[in-house]
Amino acid sequence: MSVFHDRRLPETATPVGYAALIDAYNLPVPVPRALSAIGTKHRIIEQDGWRILTPRHAPEASLEGHLTFALKYEGLDLALLKRLFLAVRDEEVAEIVRQKPTGVYTRRIWFLYEWLLGRELKLPAADKVSYVDAVDTDIQFASAGQNSARHRVRNNLPGTPEFCPLVFKTSALNEFIAQDWKERARAVVSRVPKDLLARTAAFLLLQDSKSSYVIEGEAPPQDRIQRWGRAIGEAGRAQLDDQEFLRLQRIVIGDDRFVKLGFRKNGGFVGEHDRDTQRPIPDHISARSEDIVPLMADLIAFDHSAANGLDAVIAAAVLAFGFVYIHPFEDGNGRIHRYLMHHVLARRGFNPAGVHFPVSSAILDRIVEYRRVLESYSSRLLSCIQWEATPGGNVRVLNDTADFYRFFDATPHAEFLYACVRQTIERDLPNETSFLLSFDTFRAGIESMIDMPERTLNNLVGFLRQNQGKLSKRARENEFAAFTEDEVSKIEQLYADAFGQH
Repeated sequence: MSVFHDRRLPETATPVGYAALIDAYNLPVPVPRALSAIGTKHRIIEQDGWRILTPRHAPEASLEGHLTFALKYEGLDLALLKRLFLAVRDEEVAEIVRQKPTGVYTRRIWFLYEWLLGRELKLPAADKVSYVDAVDTDIQFASAGQNSARHRVRNNLPGTPEFCPLVFKTSALNEFIAQDWKERARAVVSRVPKDLLARTAAFLLLQDSKSSYVIEGEAPPQDRIQRWGRAIGEAGRAQLDDQEFLRLQRIVIGDDRFVKLGFRKNGGFVGEHDRDTQRPIPDHISARSEDIVPLMADLIAFDHSAANGLDAVIAAAVLAFGFVYIHPFEDGNGRIHRYLMHHVLARRGFNPAGVHFPVSSAILDRIVEYRRVLESYSSRLLSCIQWEATPGGNVRVLNDTADFYRFFDATPHAEFLYACVRQTIERDLPNETSFLLSFDTFRAGIESMIDMPERTLNNLVGFLRQNQGKLSKRARENEFAAFTEDEVSKIEQLYADAFGQH
């Protein structure tokens, strides 16, 4: 085979594991980001989302063979596994277990079947053999786990059957975690005087609030930006529940005359409308309105469990992107999605006291990558959703899609959020602190020369920054026409001495 579901293989090979199961059972699921196949040569190729293995890796061409291969080499894809288990007969899985009752992979298959479907197979409890992890921690991140004596499996899944996105261990994420950005942030903050830190934190909050609106293409009045900034500053103080989400939406929206507040009662999508017919052209289709209440309850439960011991940034990515894919509101989803990043980081003690990282500012700097990360799942999900257009230009989902919002691969999302957090600690926080120190030095110099209101001083600094430390001819002839030539020269020198490279 050279093409699988519109994806070209690097060379002719036979799909195995999840790819083979999707084909064999015609599973309507988002195709995993990475797939496996068996080639004809004795070397491994990893290219274009494919891992081509050697003939000696070939599994037995059976349900057990491909399932075992998937668990061994590809990790867990819970949405795919659930659809597979619904497609096979209970007895088929039970027989796999009976044939190898102590097998490491058969016990994992047995546990996952009962965990995902919520019903027991007609099998006796496992013999007293060593426990095996449900999640292979060499492949994916997991929780500490609780033992399931029935299966002799340690349930280290970082969620519940109602909400459990998973994240693969990649070299990028392993490196981020090893670098211990939580402690690095504390080291940066410890070098900043408390009064200066308070001013830095206040500016970063305002900047984050403004950036979050800019990402949505909005330019609200300053009072709404400040109000949302105050909300971000309080992130993590209260546990999430339905009322907290509704409170956040009211703050974000402000004027609700044209927006129905509360959870959607209709379909939802992100995209455009055909200019002539007004038919929806979706890039992402949100969860069905009838699924929103249970999905939000499950997402809230995930937050209350402290994400079962997941790394704080990974947990923040899972919760925040899980929310935005559900898209429970008519409007305000994007800003609340980014608020949830602050919520988890603050609640888990990742932020230094009194500081919220300007994650939205970092996202705005990386807006193309951000959209690519959102689409890393939305684009694969879209082909699995059956929908029709409504007379009002909305979408109506026709099939059961709830599991696709419960289970997804959040690896790109976690890598992206970690990169944003690193930027805020490594660049944004030190840069703003440095700017304020320079500003104070410049202000002291100006005050020794001229009495000037704070607003005028801020304008002066703005003009100098825009013109590489020189006061433009237009500014000298208008806003600052009262300056003498000698004062202009001294002011420009003060700026150069205070700001250097700023």
